[in-house]
Amino acid sequence: MLLPNLILELRGLLDDPEAKLERIVERLRAHDDLAEYEVARHYVAKRLEPVIRAWLASPDPRVRVEAIAAVRQTFSKPAAAKVLRHLVKDATLSVRGAARRAVAELGLDDVALRNTTMREPRRSSWPGGWNPSGWQFGTGRNRGRPKLAPAPVRAGLPALADVDALAVWLGYEGAGELRRFMRPGSETGSPYVDFEIAKARGGQRTISAPRAPLRAIQRKIYAELLAKVPVHDAAHGFVVGRSTLTNAAPHVGAGLLIKTDIREFFPSIHYWRVRGLFFSLGYGEEVAWALAALCTRRPVIDPEGERRVAWPGLLPQGAPTSPALANLVCRRLDARLSGFAAKIGARYTRYADDLSFSIHDPGRAQGLEVGRVLWWIDQILQQEGFAEHPGKRQVLRPHRRQLVTGIVVNDHPTVPRDARRRFRAILHNVARRGLASEARGRDDFADYLRGFAAYVEMVQPELGARWVAEVDALLQSA
Repeated sequence: MLLPNLILELRGLLDDPEAKLERIVERLRAHDDLAEYEVARHYVAKRLEPVIRAWLASPDPRVRVEAIAAVRQTFSKPAAAKVLRHLVKDATLSVRGAARRAVAELGLDDVALRNTTMREPRRSSWPGGWNPSGWQFGTGRNRGRPKLAPAPVRAGLPALADVDALAVWLGYEGAGELRRFMRPGSETGSPYVDFEIAKARGGQRTISAPRAPLRAIQRKIYAELLAKVPVHDAAHGFVVGRSTLTNAAPHVGAGLLIKTDIREFFPSIHYWRVRGLFFSLGYGEEVAWALAALCTRRPVIDPEGERRVAWPGLLPQGAPTSPALANLVCRRLDARLSGFAAKIGARYTRYADDLSFSIHDPGRAQGLEVGRVLWWIDQILQQEGFAEHPGKRQVLRPHRRQLVTGIVVNDHPTVPRDARRRFRAILHNVARRGLASEARGRDDFADYLRGFAAYVEMVQPELGARWVAEVDALLQSA
């Protein structure tokens, strides 16, 4: 087929690129021996890229496999490498295999930073050959089972010889009773219920909240097992005794602040990684399987009436165990990023998916190659099974407002000025016109006043103490 004829055919298919993506990819694949193939690829790439990226984010593995085929045919080599470098480590075998085949066909051998603890692969084009270890469990796994946690840590955990013992420990008679808490989906009879909340920067976030029986099980697993395992010192989110303030405090007065974010943090932690974590805590295969199944959730996919269960399960946002599991899975990530920060003279903290690095030495801050630092952070994240969110990178110097987990850290920890002014105006209006004038029908308005005043007291004790007293007086008079 001549190039003009191929372009005309593709032009007709691009009127509905989402519905006709497979057909477009098929036509491109059939003619990729054309000398002018790059012209045809470039012609469709701009229209197809948003569709392909949406398909890559689908929970349905079949859709992701189709999207990888589209990446292979339509993306440039550099763009394809950026996408495939994370998909070669997808939790689903079929997706991982498709990504590795695409890497081999494109001749890419640098989708990941080389793992120097492994021998160099015999074939340099082996997909993911530079870093096949460690990422799956996040607990130092190389071959076989992951390295065990220290003996004193394991000694303080409940002894669970088998799944029946686990069931008894959780308050049930036998292993069979636990299976109903491992059902997929969120329909009636499932252990989870889904709902959506708005994200701060737009869009919706799905929350999968466990129903009461499973919630009680997960709270026990957290309180009597996970809470007894120490997290890395750099982790501040969801840790008793730590907060947004302890996360921000190390960065006060920084000459250079670098911030970035982990994309899809909880969904990046899947069943295999959670099971590996329980292996590292000394539990046998059956018990680790059951604990991981109780703490992860398998979504149900229903494209065009074809009901299927996605595998493996992922950490649900909304479960009591998820934050603790995420912190424990990230122990090696935190250790590596802390070590990297020490090498460049920086301080590192992590609050859930927010990563912060600060340099306080003026000479180091001025001479640092920021692009190289961000490259290393991205590579370490990728090796450990996470993907950076490049759109949330920030490089902040002292002449700009330096914000870490909502707290300004330029000179000393403070609540942002606009938030303080807004709250001060609310208190003034409540004092003048009464509580109802500002509440506007909100039943939780009094709790909001108390909560924000207490938050300010944590960050700025003197101002916060005045506002706590003022709020108490206003509420008593109301």
